Amino acid sequence: MARIDDDILNFIEDHPSSSSGEIHKAVGKTSFATTKRAIAVLVATGQLIAEGQTRATRYILSPASRLFSIIDMAIYFEKEIDERKIKEGFNFQLITNVLRDVHLFTADEGNYLQQLQEEFRNNVSHMTAAAYNKEMERLAIDLSWKSSQIEGNTYSLLETERLLKDKETAAGKPKDDATMLLNHKEALNFIIETPDYVVPLTIARIEDIHSILIKDLEVERNIRQRRVGILGTNYKPLDNEHQIREALEYMCRLINRKNNIFEKSLLALILLSYIQAFNDGNQRTARIISNAILIANQYCPISFRTIDAVEYKKAMLIFYEQNNVSVIKKIFIEQFRFAVKTYF
Repeated sequence: MARIDDDILNFIEDHPSSSSGEIHKAVGKTSFATTKRAIAVLVATGQLIAEGQTRATRYILSPASRLFSIIDMAIYFEKEIDERKIKEGFNFQLITNVLRDVHLFTADEGNYLQQLQEEFRNNVSHMTAAAYNKEMERLAIDLSWKSSQIEGNTYSLLETERLLKDKETAAGKPKDDATMLLNHKEALNFIIETPDYVVPLTIARIEDIHSILIKDLEVERNIRQRRVGILGTNYKPLDNEHQIREALEYMCRLINRKNNIFEKSLLALILLSYIQAFNDGNQRTARIISNAILIANQYCPISFRTIDAVEYKKAMLIFYEQNNVSVIKKIFIEQFRFAVKTYF
């Protein structure tokens, strides 16, 4: 139904306050009942707002309508940075309003994720403590490697394993690359040993995780006090410390009030990256906090091992520039499936 959903949203964007009949006439490639079901789903997920009753009902786009529209990444990035029409400034409404009342996952996506989680729980229940710890160790190594690789780290997966298990550094590699990997492992060990640390999520706890990740690297701790730019985009994060802290506070409230664990985890992943609260290490912190939320609730953590670093970066750029979660959400679902099927 994804295609008809997108057609409906595009039509209503150009023709607000349309009836279901008018929408079907414009986009209906199947039955009227199918169009009506698609409209009902869009209303239920917060993408459309219904005004009026019965035959007088008209539909308009909600502020959240473009969160889920389908974006072809290949076509999107055919345009160079300065050619893309983007949301250049930080969108406070995204956190305070748009994301507050929507469900990030469709019913089918939610059911699929929950089935995977039940599979994880069932598998873990039949594992010995030693076997479980071995798989968690393997996942932690993979996550440390991939999260660092996304940030330009030059260690291979095999070199990462030697470093984290045997403290054997790779010849000819920068010292900071080894430090970054060791910090990842330390942060993950801390989360595994104190799983409730991010419940509830607070700014201070986020700063603590960030401090572990940037230890012995030439990176400033705590909330940044100067402007930062992001490579590959004209999106400009907030540059005022007080506004950054305010955005983080709103983000923590949003995540803490959500009941769905997958939504909490995905929100942490995208919003900590979007806010860019620190001078460096934002996405590393986002990936660890996202996993910390999963671990705290006995959900399977995610290693991101099979995602291409460039594809991951592009997915995040789409969120920065369009406030659209469709691509990064797909990655999240795929990587959760990979973790359940691979490690447990």
